[in-house]
Amino acid sequence: MYQIVQAPHAVLSKAAKKVAKIDKNVKAIIKEMTETLENARDPEGVGLAAPQVGYSLQLFIIKESMSSPVLVFLNPKIIEVIDNPMRKKSKKKNDEDVKLEGCLSLSNVWGVVTRHDIVTLSYTDLTGKNRTETFKGFLATIVQHETDHLHGILFPKRVLEQKGTLYKSKKNDEGETVFEEISL
Repeated sequence: MYQIVQAPHAVLSKAAKKVAKIDKNVKAIIKEMTETLENARDPEGVGLAAPQVGYSLQLFIIKESMSSPVLVFLNPKIIEVIDNPMRKKSKKKNDEDVKLEGCLSLSNVWGVVTRHDIVTLSYTDLTGKNRTETFKGFLATIVQHETDHLHGILFPKRVLEQKGTLYKSKKNDEGETVFEEISL
């Protein structure tokens, strides 16, 4: 299992290199990344990019829920985005439709990021086959977050670009997670 690299490590802020070929080293990295993602707790992880484990490679894995299979994406590129024009654009943490985004490389930091509703991704799968697939909802959010990692972008940059708020989480006296606004 890998140790997850924490910001401000340099590998997290630079563009990752293309995976030239799918060899035993790349497969070993994917295997260890999968174990690392499946064991991430508090918070549970739903995606992990190679830079987050110290490898500057255009590779990420995602898992929509604890019971979902792990999906592998090599050299991914978002080729189309679609937004629902009727979607409410809220930036408030306590709005029931809004979900806070976090990152395994930024412990206890959260924020609201407006992501595209639907994304189409071209990528290479683990067998070396080129694919194009469309993702909606939560999976689209995960794909965009992990694709950002491959470009050296962490989600707080998106929060700040959108003039949103960052939050720090901590446990209260009852052991419940509470969020406090981070003043910048």
